[in-house]
Amino acid sequence: MSHVILSPSRLSGEVTVPPSKSAAHRAILCAALSRGICHIHNVAQSNDIDMTIGAIQSLGAETERLGSALTVDARHLFSDSPVEIDCGESGSTLRFLIPVAAAGGVSARFTGHGRLPQRPIGIYLDCLPPAGVSCRTEGGLPLSIQGQLQPGVFSLPGNISSQFITGLLLALPLLDGDSRIQLTSPLESAGYVDMTLEMLYQFGVQISRDADGYSIPGNQRYLPCDCTVEGDWSQAAFFLAAGALGEKPLTIRGLSLSSTQGDQEAARLFRRFGAEVLEDEACVTVIPHPLRGIDIDASQIPDLVPILAVTGALAEGVTRITGAARLRIKESDRLTAIADGIRRLGGKVEELPDGLILTGVPTFLGGKAEGYNDHRIVMALSIAALCSQTTVELTDAQSICKSYPNFFDDYKRLGGQAHVI
Repeated sequence: MSHVILSPSRLSGEVTVPPSKSAAHRAILCAALSRGICHIHNVAQSNDIDMTIGAIQSLGAETERLGSALTVDARHLFSDSPVEIDCGESGSTLRFLIPVAAAGGVSARFTGHGRLPQRPIGIYLDCLPPAGVSCRTEGGLPLSIQGQLQPGVFSLPGNISSQFITGLLLALPLLDGDSRIQLTSPLESAGYVDMTLEMLYQFGVQISRDADGYSIPGNQRYLPCDCTVEGDWSQAAFFLAAGALGEKPLTIRGLSLSSTQGDQEAARLFRRFGAEVLEDEACVTVIPHPLRGIDIDASQIPDLVPILAVTGALAEGVTRITGAARLRIKESDRLTAIADGIRRLGGKVEELPDGLILTGVPTFLGGKAEGYNDHRIVMALSIAALCSQTTVELTDAQSICKSYPNFFDDYKRLGGQAHVI
């Protein structure tokens, strides 16, 4: 376990954000399900992506990495032998692979680390056994599945993690009959499902969407293709905040302005806070202006909540964040974690069952805060440290390796002061 000590400073200049982890998970799995040879470009190394690569290898695919390029050879996918799939701390790997393995008729045992064994999988425990797949667990992980997934109607609430919906969308086209995902409540995190549908379409898979669910024709084939992973808007949000809270413009490169990522909403939110955000085809530039508190419905953008909370804690007036109850079952209880960090640094925050109320202060005081072994908490509080009166020490600095191992390198290149110990 490592700590990081951060000194007050301001970030400015240019940074290229890493590729989207969410898009990379989907591209890697679609490439594997093509059962051919695919080349995926702009894949960044991170712990979570390593887990998904390891998972498709467990299912019989071969992979080769050369820099940021990944070749997937899945001509021998879906072994007849039982497999064990270590998902590390990656919720996407786990929830995407459970139905995919079941669609291949694979007997699989899923394991995980950190908080992953305690994160919910009950949706699958309810819907897979009636569809031909037995599930053995004593609660969470390890989870063992056996049997061939059968087509049918899968009824799910829309306010669960979209990872469950994506897992089924990936798996159901492979079955020998048509299926339907019926949503019993409004869909949250819709942007992540849109990313899935876009990736499926790129690999030749057709799915119809209507007001209350998805119709999935069976007997489809994923078509091998080459693709490039776009930049990650959820990571860009940390630098949007740094620019908005800074003194000079900060430019972010590598983003797609036509992205289906829900976290592209970050640009509009920082405009609402009062920053000037300029977009063109090559980059996004944020120019600092005085910030004011706003109301935010986070039901479609849960990953942005930690950095939006830090921004709200430094904006004049009151910022209210609601619709974020699902953050309590992420890598940490992110509502409690970010509220605790903001308080420890001298901010004013009230925790709600589904959100936060933040009353702005001119600066943080500094001090020590816990990272909760959560990459987004550590990165958000690192941006908070820029606007502190004294140094900030955070625990669990190593957790950034889950999604953005080079975060502190980029932070320092832009003028930040960070010492990992």
